[in-house]
Amino acid sequence: MDIELIQQILIAALKTGTPLLLIALGELVTEKSGVLNLGQEGMVLMGAMAGFAGAYYTGNLFLGLTLAMVAGMMMALLFGVLALSLNTSQVATGLALTIFSIGLSSFLGSSLVGSTIPGFNSIAIPLLSDIPFIGALLFNQDILIYFSFVITACTWWVLHKTRVGLTIRSVGENPHSANALGIKVIKIRYLATIFGGAMAGMAGAYLSLSYTPMWMENMSAGRGWIALALVVFASWRVGYLMLGAYLFGIASILHLVMQGFGFDISPNLLAMMPYLATLIVMVLISSDSLKQKLSTPMSLSKPFDPKLH
Repeated sequence: MDIELIQQILIAALKTGTPLLLIALGELVTEKSGVLNLGQEGMVLMGAMAGFAGAYYTGNLFLGLTLAMVAGMMMALLFGVLALSLNTSQVATGLALTIFSIGLSSFLGSSLVGSTIPGFNSIAIPLLSDIPFIGALLFNQDILIYFSFVITACTWWVLHKTRVGLTIRSVGENPHSANALGIKVIKIRYLATIFGGAMAGMAGAYLSLSYTPMWMENMSAGRGWIALALVVFASWRVGYLMLGAYLFGIASILHLVMQGFGFDISPNLLAMMPYLATLIVMVLISSDSLKQKLSTPMSLSKPFDPKLH
């Protein structure tokens, strides 16, 4: 395997892993606040549809990106009203949101199925893009990939180095103590949930405006579910999350790589690997003892009513 081939595989993994990273970052912040939103898959689809429709009808990719994020935030807000204000089951509400969004995105985007547009182009950073091997890998990508690097670093810094991050983590660990200190628990959870929706919407925009600049039904292909498992797989740590996203990216293209090398293995078997890994992780985290080892936020998915405290 020569260096150029390795470089191309890593570039493909970077592109494939970016939407997973964006979704998972939003879900990580959401879960750090104690909210479990299983509606990520639906929010990604709504973002992809809204982003593509906006860019298709206006010719402006950045307007499409903005609309995608707004669509994700609106779906997250709907989840918040039901799960945070009305105290419905977070698990059931998230699943319902995904089912609703899959149907709504298909209905609203039915006239655009198969349509294409010119997507975001790669932007080579002067000098840095000329560095051997890593230049093309890290410094000759589209603006959404660059943004994913920035937002990952910012998320780590905010969660671990700022008062805002401490507040988010305190709400997720012990909302009763946080409430006693005067922290608006529900407000913080709303903001974290809406941030998760914005990231899911951006991931959807990446799929329909950059990765494959077109609209097709269910184009998220289960990435929202993979990202949910990825958060747990990374033990709610931003650094591991980034690494895990790109590892899942490699797993997603593994069947193409193996076929290229002539391995006599069913491509369908290899293509299912990311989803099999997701299923295994979900089964393992059902163990309470493992949850503690993985540093699960103590109040994750537990409702909180400030009127009762």
